[in-house]
Amino acid sequence: MDNDLYEILKELEIKDPDELFEDIPESIRIKNVGLPKGISEDEVREIAGEYASMNRSVNDMHSFLGFGIYNHFVPAAIGNIISRNEFITAYTPYQAEISQGIMQALFEYQSMMAELLQMDVVNSSLYDSSAALGEAIRMMHNITGKNEFIIPQMMPNHKKMVIRNYAKGPGINLVEIPFDERGMFDIEALKEAINDNTGGIYLEYPNMYGIVDSNVRMIREIIGEERIFVAGVNPISLGVISPPGAFDADIAIGDGQVLGLGLNFGGPLLGVFATKMKYIRKMPGRIMGAAKDMKGNPAYAMILQTREQHIRREKATSNITSNEALMSLSSLVYLSLLGDSGLRKIGEINMGRTQKLMSMVKEFGINLPYNDSPVFNEFLMNIKGSKTFVNRIARKLNLIPGYYLGKEYGFTNRNETNLVVNVTERNTDKDFDVYREFLTRVS
Repeated sequence: MDNDLYEILKELEIKDPDELFEDIPESIRIKNVGLPKGISEDEVREIAGEYASMNRSVNDMHSFLGFGIYNHFVPAAIGNIISRNEFITAYTPYQAEISQGIMQALFEYQSMMAELLQMDVVNSSLYDSSAALGEAIRMMHNITGKNEFIIPQMMPNHKKMVIRNYAKGPGINLVEIPFDERGMFDIEALKEAINDNTGGIYLEYPNMYGIVDSNVRMIREIIGEERIFVAGVNPISLGVISPPGAFDADIAIGDGQVLGLGLNFGGPLLGVFATKMKYIRKMPGRIMGAAKDMKGNPAYAMILQTREQHIRREKATSNITSNEALMSLSSLVYLSLLGDSGLRKIGEINMGRTQKLMSMVKEFGINLPYNDSPVFNEFLMNIKGSKTFVNRIARKLNLIPGYYLGKEYGFTNRNETNLVVNVTERNTDKDFDVYREFLTRVS
């Protein structure tokens, strides 16, 4: 082995294997991974397995955690279909190498998602909802030439950090609007914030607190036709609430993770992006189109690619490269399996079980700040007690009670715990029994 190593180093013209990693700063290199020296691959696997067994997933706990990634049921047929050799690839398919089958599948995804959103056109996906929103902000700038964009003050930080990066390059100023007393977008504050430099607005429904913001229906009238209205949606909720097209949204974005992708350790996700037909040439990404070949048979092609690699750089709408073709296919299969009635049933179950848990919380006198506002499958809960105390109780019950909100969201009282609680169709009666015991101990 030593002779082999010597020959390899000689061929590479280096003296030590560490030279291969000299581009990595010394301060972030791992000196010791905690493994004995000289052990076999099989022994490494055994040790790694012991470490991995220390992790606990939602399948091992009673989980009410959401806040962007949700534990919905994934039918077995999805994994069976997307694992076929024709489909399973992690790389972006380009025109020269993409098959007719994949192009047809993506065309069907676009069509089905456009029908769900009631929007004119949907691209073949982006990374996630954060990237989709960032691209929407850049698209607003390209359309209007204005550099001010209005967003909710209360939105997930992981999303806000991404869009700040997107806005920094072109110099777009993000103006934050607070929620009103119902936990919805403050319409009066919006009216005051709009000026001649305002190019558009982003509103989420359901929003960060799971509230279905009824103010969405007033946005178009307030901002006028010359500004861009971007609507953020949870696609699985559209079986029971109105789609963004019904409110004349110019752009609709969301995350397709809820449509058959599972949790996937936090990724990959699926960025949904839709717009009106008049803005199609300003839209990032790519679009599949249906056509006919020379013999009149059905054929599919990439009909729009607006990144700088395909067209003149000054005319490119974005430098976005990869899509999520396999994840798009998963969502397509999921929606095909459920159909209209199935999607509505899933939505009704989610809303019903959420109301059930909210009623239980109220029995214990625990504060629900926006109790009278309609919610989909999340709600904000305020417990009188420190996060340390609440978390200790939850751990004893093998419970994840929700997503803890801290000072990054303006919650600074150490004697209170603020949770965004999520309920899906996967939460069982046993989960609810455990949550009741949790409420008994923290109230």
